[in-house]
Amino acid sequence: MHNSRLEIFVGIFLVLGLLAFGWLALQLGEIPWLNAGRTYVLNADFDNISGVKSGAEVQIAGVVVGTVLGLRLTDDGLAEASLQIDRKIKVPVDSIASVKSQGIIGDKYIQITLGGDEENYKPGDTITDTESSVDLESLISKFAFGQVK
Repeated sequence: MHNSRLEIFVGIFLVLGLLAFGWLALQLGEIPWLNAGRTYVLNADFDNISGVKSGAEVQIAGVVVGTVLGLRLTDDGLAEASLQIDRKIKVPVDSIASVKSQGIIGDKYIQITLGGDEENYKPGDTITDTESSVDLESLISKFAFGQVK
């Protein structure tokens, strides 16, 4: 009789542990069909998005509001970034997306500067008002060879 109670207790403990582990995995994991209700995707077209990688942060006023889902080259020769943004964040249509760097040689991220328009971007829309990545190497070479005016 004593053994069966112990086995039941261990079984309940094991089931609770597995449920807790599963819940934690779902909360921390990047599961697209679970995040779909909490986020939406905006695209942003840049002339140069050098240094930005998939998984990079999307920030507004220094607060992380999303991530870069992916990068691709458009038919027009522009770099298009897909930005997964928290559904609570509304982005006015006169907002600007910029490529920024954490410090001098830090990771690159996308910063959105919110505009004041009444109309907001809808999921799947494309931000065309963008500021591209500053290419430090080309700036230094231009300065070194006297091409900066």
